[in-house]
Amino acid sequence: SDLASPTMVPGDTMVFTTPCYKRRSADIRCARLRLPQIALSLLVLWMSAMVCAPVHAQGAQTVAHMDIERNADGLYLNVSTEFSLPSLVEDALEKGIPMTFVADAEVVRARWYWSDQTVSAVHRYMRLMYQPLTQRWRLNVSSSPFDTSGLGVSVGQTYDRLPEVLAAMQRIAFWKIADSADLDEKSPYRVHFRFQLDMSQLPRPLQIGALGRSGWNLSIARTERVPALAAP
Repeated sequence: SDLASPTMVPGDTMVFTTPCYKRRSADIRCARLRLPQIALSLLVLWMSAMVCAPVHAQGAQTVAHMDIERNADGLYLNVSTEFSLPSLVEDALEKGIPMTFVADAEVVRARWYWSDQTVSAVHRYMRLMYQPLTQRWRLNVSSSPFDTSGLGVSVGQTYDRLPEVLAAMQRIAFWKIADSADLDEKSPYRVHFRFQLDMSQLPRPLQIGALGRSGWNLSIARTERVPALAAP
């Protein structure tokens, strides 16, 4: 009981004793010690994003190679990008916060009499995370957005080093971006490719801190004309 209880001692003196709250105090101390590490990481990153200190210069961000193959089945894209992770992005990953990147490919038909028409738009989502316990990197790739848990239908692979996983992210081979049924042999087409960090998937405090900060910028784009269909 939490109430004080009387105890009789010699001399007809009544002494009230109050039980010790050791268990409750211990529970409170344990609860305070079990603050989520992810919350602390978010706070540190949010403060880093809000300060006005200069950010280290970013490396080159470019599409090094972009090749479009057109055959009887449709359009296929081969692309190689060059980029390094922005400083704050890499810092967040090392603190256990996953990052989502998106590759978009849009096929448009040029029309001289009206605005261009989008005939196909495909997306590839890449979720990158660092696993501190194993000190390894995990990359999941999906054609649809990841749900709130970061899971879903995807293909995953583990890497030992960051350069290895970045090399896998920087190359996309034989990616089907349009079906032949969507294309007209006589119409000219262009493919707009873009690769970027999906800021909407960042935790809310980081979204606020990342707004307008160059330390989070990662966006690459390029446009190429679609080659004519080879004669049979």
